[in-house]
Amino acid sequence: QFIAMAGFATNRFDVAKPHLDALVGEGQISEQLQKMLQDFAQVQREWERELVLREQDAQGEPLPRALIKTTKGDIEVELFENQAPETVGNFIHLVEQGFYDNLDFHRVLEHFMAQGGCPNGDGLGGPGYMIYNEAQKPDARKFFRGSLGMALAQNPDTAGSQFFITFVPTPQLNNEYTVFGRVLSGLDVLSNLNRIDPENKDKNAAPVLPDQILTIEILYKRDHEYKPNKVPQ
Repeated sequence: QFIAMAGFATNRFDVAKPHLDALVGEGQISEQLQKMLQDFAQVQREWERELVLREQDAQGEPLPRALIKTTKGDIEVELFENQAPETVGNFIHLVEQGFYDNLDFHRVLEHFMAQGGCPNGDGLGGPGYMIYNEAQKPDARKFFRGSLGMALAQNPDTAGSQFFITFVPTPQLNNEYTVFGRVLSGLDVLSNLNRIDPENKDKNAAPVLPDQILTIEILYKRDHEYKPNKVPQ
């Protein structure tokens, strides 16, 4: 089971599939593995498209990069300005304002994602405005391990400052949440972030201190102004 899950998470579909098939044959398929099996063909197709897009990224104008410094180490990310220019513009603007300094990873769910960027620390805060969703654009990127996505309040155009980084492919988020980047290095940092589920109401559970974004540094950006395109209130 572990090999199947690890292969799927790291886009090693040739490794994952035989183990998944064996588990099915033995009747040892859990709910999580059943969902993985249902998503398998879709994620594999989308990964093949992603590889083509990454090759195009490498051959075109360099993409912006940022360094997320956390209490567990550094995460370097590449930002998908070609497909999500408004989201990237907002993110870089906030970074350069120091908005993310010392904010918590307030929601970190095992086998899912780590979320931060809330100034309140409770998942309800933002920069005081919202930006437009770019998830349904024809060229929108998809979610894989190490993808950066924008969190939403409810409706599509409700993103602000909160973002998340996925631990595994999450096709259920595609076309709803904007993918605006990917991790280049530091995936091991994600693995070490303290897991925190704000919805866990177990009063007997030991308190867990959240890890923090110490600061974010823009390593490279293109030669133009980066600013948010705000949704009218």
